[in-house]
Amino acid sequence: MAPPPGTTGANLSRKKWAYCFALVTSLFFTWGFAYGLLDVLNAHFQTVFGISKLQSTMLQLAYFGAYFVWAPFAGVFMRRIGYKKGIHIGLGLYSLGAIFFWPCAKYETYGGFVGCTFVIGCGLSTLEVAANSYISVLGTPQYAAARLNFSQGFQGVASFAGPLIAARWFFTGKNADSLGTVQWVYLAVAGLGVVLNILFYFCDLPEITEDALEEEMAAVGLKEEPESFWRQYRCIFGFVAQTSYTGAQVTIASFAVFFLTEQGIGISQSRASTLFSLCQITFTIGRFIGVIILNFIDPALLLSFYGLCCSVFCLCVSQLQGYAGVGCLFALFFFESICYPCIFTLGTKNLGVHTKRGSGLIVMGVGGGAWYPPAQGGLADISSTRRSYLVPMSGYIAMTIYAVGLVVDQAMKNGFTIRNVDELTQRRAVILTAFPSTINADILVIKNDDNETRSSNEKKVPKEDLIEVIA
Repeated sequence: MAPPPGTTGANLSRKKWAYCFALVTSLFFTWGFAYGLLDVLNAHFQTVFGISKLQSTMLQLAYFGAYFVWAPFAGVFMRRIGYKKGIHIGLGLYSLGAIFFWPCAKYETYGGFVGCTFVIGCGLSTLEVAANSYISVLGTPQYAAARLNFSQGFQGVASFAGPLIAARWFFTGKNADSLGTVQWVYLAVAGLGVVLNILFYFCDLPEITEDALEEEMAAVGLKEEPESFWRQYRCIFGFVAQTSYTGAQVTIASFAVFFLTEQGIGISQSRASTLFSLCQITFTIGRFIGVIILNFIDPALLLSFYGLCCSVFCLCVSQLQGYAGVGCLFALFFFESICYPCIFTLGTKNLGVHTKRGSGLIVMGVGGGAWYPPAQGGLADISSTRRSYLVPMSGYIAMTIYAVGLVVDQAMKNGFTIRNVDELTQRRAVILTAFPSTINADILVIKNDDNETRSSNEKKVPKEDLIEVIA
């Protein structure tokens, strides 16, 4: 099946761009809500089913294991069917998994919850490949990290709504030892997925194609010919960084309720759930603050600083007890805020024809959340929840190494810079300065068949001259 015809984000009108941005951003609230509920269900199921901390992490294993298994396939078939159909498939799987929580809650089958969570994970991994990638390419690469941080900020808004609902309905009164309210909550989640699917069916969502992106980069000499996907090293190592970071982030959230109740300062499980919600609010505030900072500071440089802070505060959480440990946990949530969007946009930057496949690989890194929680759960069972926070620290260190490596690579190629720069605009300006009478920098396209560069007015410039000027 041939990919649908399309355009690039730069070719959309301001009104059309705002419409597409708002519509796709609505998806982030959807999976943020599901993710927020997952973290508190982890502790609730331990009470209801009488399972260990390690066994309770099976929900995380199913949810994030789905990302590891399904995301690469989502990237491949999205290249064939486009973003919009991919969103339909993702929302369909999401609703299907959520509605089957009803019989699982009625018959109290923990294995059924794990299976349904896997289906929800498949749906959300499809949505992440589509939405993250679409937001990233919906405009200039300079502000890709800021755009994605803004959109994912609404995921943060939804993720703290989940724990608030849990604190009110899951852990109080007779609901502390039952699953009655779980089925109603997930029935509402399934309904939300159906409504969004209907809205996307009737919306006009322009397809942003990889070929158009490739031509846009070729026009300014960023790429002459598409290289093998496996030579896109910033994407390959971005997958490693995303795997490490997501695993760390998931364990921090999964064990937050356990950690807070074990600090010896009289925090009940219901109160811990509320505090966890405040941690998520801190995370969300940090993400919106990051949007402002990323407009001015280079994303790789900022990610390096935030990664270092995450590593330090995670170490402090594992060593400090009482109010000091709780304070460090809040600081850790703040500095986590920009990490996922920055890794995604840095890893998929300038991939051209490999954009959707690369997006699938980076989202596959979310699968790191499948094996970090069992590792931390095992350490928590034999030691303590506080000491188990040494496990996620390793993930933050790996992410920081990736970010610092990008800073060094950028400095070697283009010189060190603190400010966030528009690479495409800079290169167009270089071309326009060198060939003012023959080049229309806004619509320049490289033709590979005759080794010449041709503008829309049909005047020619030898490609070797263009590449030499850009270099």
